[in-house]
Amino acid sequence: MQDAGREAPGREAAGREALAPAWAALSAAGGRAANEDRAGDGPSGAGHAWVVADGLGGHAAGALAAERAVAAMLAALAEARGAPPARLARAFEAARDAITAAVRERPAARGCRTTAVALVVEDGAAHWGHVGDSRLYHFRDGSVTQRTRDHSVPQALVDAGQLAPGAVRGHPDRSRLLRSLGADEPAQPTLASAPLALVPGDAFLLCSDGFWELVAEAEMARALAASVDPADWLRRMERDLRAAARGAYDNYTAIAVQLGPRDAASRRRRLRGLRARAAAWAARVRRRLHSAPSPAEP
Repeated sequence: MQDAGREAPGREAAGREALAPAWAALSAAGGRAANEDRAGDGPSGAGHAWVVADGLGGHAAGALAAERAVAAMLAALAEARGAPPARLARAFEAARDAITAAVRERPAARGCRTTAVALVVEDGAAHWGHVGDSRLYHFRDGSVTQRTRDHSVPQALVDAGQLAPGAVRGHPDRSRLLRSLGADEPAQPTLASAPLALVPGDAFLLCSDGFWELVAEAEMARALAASVDPADWLRRMERDLRAAARGAYDNYTAIAVQLGPRDAASRRRRLRGLRARAAAWAARVRRRLHSAPSPAEP
């Protein structure tokens, strides 16, 4: 796990401090022999960008697609030309072109594909886009406020009213994608409909399906409330993931990003965590007192 903790440049020193991003990343093979997920970060215009990709194809071809996609997207996002949405659109096109070039170099990798999700924080606003079922979550005041909508069969069923949102994780077709980045298909990213104005304390989680399938949104929020920094947040969620994992579970990758003055944000999160633990302790005491036998009367 790495905690980069660097501060992306902005226009005004006060603005930079108020929304200084700190981040950490983790990626693991899980219960499989090889890890075909990839993640990375880099500058984007006057801000910073993060990307997570989940390769598909097996026999290392998925890893090739994910690796080329992340590298191409970060290179495209580093260009200062255009507003963040335009840079994001170019980044997904660049990823598709990079996979096409990789297949020309390695014909045995034909058919490899990848999902991708990207976040750009710049000038006090967040912008994002995705293809496939790698997700981005936004947290504010301890709750999930929004996330990307998977390009998958289960999400299509949810959208059609034929499946409850909570049933996506256990659906037998949860890995069937309707969009991905590959050499033989156009890049069809979904971009955020509008920039999100940031406030100190905002947090984001970019993750592959191997992560979110085993860590529920409520667990993500609880871990965030109890954490002191992005690396701690990821460690807590990874513990939940491993506790829930069974058999040959999938590769998992995540990047945690938190905005705001680090000391103040850490104090707020620590306070929320202490309050939550105190409330849980009080609830256990009440349950024990309620279940204790009454003293025998003389």
